[in-house]
Amino acid sequence: MKSLNIKPSQFGFAVSSYAFSAGISGLLTAGFADKFDRKKLLMFFYTGFIVGTFLCGIVTTYPLLIGARIVTGLFGGVIASISMAIITDVFPMEQRGRVIGFLQMGFGASQVLGIPIGLFLANFWGWHAPFIWVAVMAAVIAVVITTKMQPITKHLAMQHDRSPLAHLLKVVSKKEYRVGFTATALLSIGGFMMMPFGSAFAINNLGVTQNELPIVFMVAGLSTLVVMPLIGKLSDRFDRYKIFAVATIWLSGMAVIYTNLGVTPFWIVIVLNVLLMSGVMGRMVPSSAMVSGIPAMPERGAFMSINSSLQQIAGGIAAAVGGFIVVQKTKFSPLEHYNTIGYVMVCISAITLILMYRVRTILKRKEGMAKSQTNANVEMKNEVELKAEA
Repeated sequence: MKSLNIKPSQFGFAVSSYAFSAGISGLLTAGFADKFDRKKLLMFFYTGFIVGTFLCGIVTTYPLLIGARIVTGLFGGVIASISMAIITDVFPMEQRGRVIGFLQMGFGASQVLGIPIGLFLANFWGWHAPFIWVAVMAAVIAVVITTKMQPITKHLAMQHDRSPLAHLLKVVSKKEYRVGFTATALLSIGGFMMMPFGSAFAINNLGVTQNELPIVFMVAGLSTLVVMPLIGKLSDRFDRYKIFAVATIWLSGMAVIYTNLGVTPFWIVIVLNVLLMSGVMGRMVPSSAMVSGIPAMPERGAFMSINSSLQQIAGGIAAAVGGFIVVQKTKFSPLEHYNTIGYVMVCISAITLILMYRVRTILKRKEGMAKSQTNANVEMKNEVELKAEA
């Protein structure tokens, strides 16, 4: 913000431009997401993400940055949905909580390594450096995916002969799918409102220095490396909705406390960030595991693409709205109305509790139908065997 001399509203748009383009890309991809090897689809979009990120690292003006962010979003926004489709294809429902918890450790690792390294690079070589770093690291990961990952093609044997548009409309038309879409979209709003302004709030309102800021993110990230596997295991052992509800109530309380803080001792800021991040992660694992159980395999790629798109679009709207809610009179003034975002997050969280309860009901109904079908198959097999013996 200081380097490009931009206001909070402009910064919010820089964040949301990625989200909007990612959302549009996901919707366009949804129609044919189930018609290709998921590995090949992943590599196509991951390559585009690397190119877009590199462009972010070489632009010098705000308009060019927006353009580079849009390019990055067009490709990067689909990566998460393809990854979730792969996980859902490979791992059964009873193991999915642990797998998603392990996967989300990557988010914790980004807190431990990505943000502090990014801030360090930005402090010494300018704000372009973190983008270059991400592009280089992503290129290394792309090589690993290409050489080590096996093709994911089981879903191709179950495809219907529908056009991409017909496939998309078929998925969107299902009521139970729309419940999952809405729940996921709303879950992202609070985070997208708060997180883009987290660094500015810590420095200008809480009194954290530029050198202390990486430590805040690093400690919070380390805590997620402990919390995520634990939440994942709990999600596979206990009622996922109850875990989600407890985490949502916890996060709502912490959001209100944190966004109303003034200048605060450094150690308290660290503790509160750990508690806040625990709430965020505590919601993410059970909700992702629950929503992943809604779609059938032939429609899983399309479902995940639409789900990710709506999440990105909702997040983009949230970041843009947050940029208009938050006010900063000068470059070094405290952020004003940041606590309003905390209250908005509480209200939205209450709605997600209702929607995720409906997701839970859908899953229980599907589980009951699957058991009935299994019992029917067993009875039919027994009848066939008895007739054969007779």
